[in-house]
Amino acid sequence: MGIRAGLRISIAVVVVFASATVGAAQGVPGTRAHEAGRAGWEAIRAGRAADAAKAFAAALDAEPRDPSLHLGAGLAAHLLGQPTAARHALEQALALAPTYTAASKLLGEILYRGSDLDGAIRVYEEALAHAPADEQMVKRLAEWKKEAALHSGFFQSQGSHFTVLFEGPADEELARRALDLLEAAYWRIGTALYTFPEQVITVVLYTQEQFRDVTRSPDWAAAVYDGRIRVPMRGALRRPEELERVLAHEFTHALVRSIAPRGVPTWLNEGLAVAFEPEGQRWAEDELSRTTTRLPPQRLAGGFAGLSGEEARAAYAQSAATVLRLLDLGGSAAVVGLLRDLAQGEAFAAAFERRMLVPFDTFVSGLR
Repeated sequence: MGIRAGLRISIAVVVVFASATVGAAQGVPGTRAHEAGRAGWEAIRAGRAADAAKAFAAALDAEPRDPSLHLGAGLAAHLLGQPTAARHALEQALALAPTYTAASKLLGEILYRGSDLDGAIRVYEEALAHAPADEQMVKRLAEWKKEAALHSGFFQSQGSHFTVLFEGPADEELARRALDLLEAAYWRIGTALYTFPEQVITVVLYTQEQFRDVTRSPDWAAAVYDGRIRVPMRGALRRPEELERVLAHEFTHALVRSIAPRGVPTWLNEGLAVAFEPEGQRWAEDELSRTTTRLPPQRLAGGFAGLSGEEARAAYAQSAATVLRLLDLGGSAAVVGLLRDLAQGEAFAAAFERRMLVPFDTFVSGLR
């Protein structure tokens, strides 16, 4: 189950944008920095992240000491799925203006999603020293500190591309098994999607109670990706095939987010995750032959968290069947190209038709 840039990140982005566009000095009016900065924020408002990145780069070339321009550059990089560039830009904004709360909010969320929980806490603590009445930051910081306190007693197993946190020595065998499965998924799925994450991904193995407390996910959720892969153990050592399925599924979400942090319909995100599970295609086919439950296409575009267990199974199966048809139609390159177009702010229908050479409505009608 993938938690998208959704509630937590979208709130931060909205606050950042509102703060940056109200009274932010982007150079002297009429100058190159001012005009380029204004063009950058207009591109952000229009959803054209790639254009925004170019505009802010031009503005910073003319006026490198304007923190609002670094904020804009960081936001554009974040929307394009470039966390390292986003972090550097936001750090520069805060170096120039330590009280710039908007930059602190976005930087904290990016650090959290990049598995740097301690860094996220530090950024919010420093920001609250300047804005102690900000209720959103106060609440978010409390959540992070609670999670950090839980993880402080966990053991750690380190691999080349993943860090696995687990509660005690009894889970060490499971952690080693998880690392092996994740490394295999890293090369198999990363190669298929021409994408490898910039950062080491943290995986946390929880008890069932811990998982529900931290993630607030529906009862049917087998795992969650929200910048970390979070897995309730559920006796996974006795069912190694289930652990492999869950880890492959959530790692695919990590890859999708690294390509397109926003704008991806849930059916495409979850369908890719199921398609790259071991035996994912067979499961989807079996599930669709077993149940008569079908959800309309527009319902599959939104989140699945509010679905019943039966509806969720149908939604995942339908999504997988749709994505498998896409892969047959255009191949992985076309699907990855579609994700990149969405990251740059292109409208879904236009991007779909350009990459798949058929209108989306026609494609959906063919599926029926």
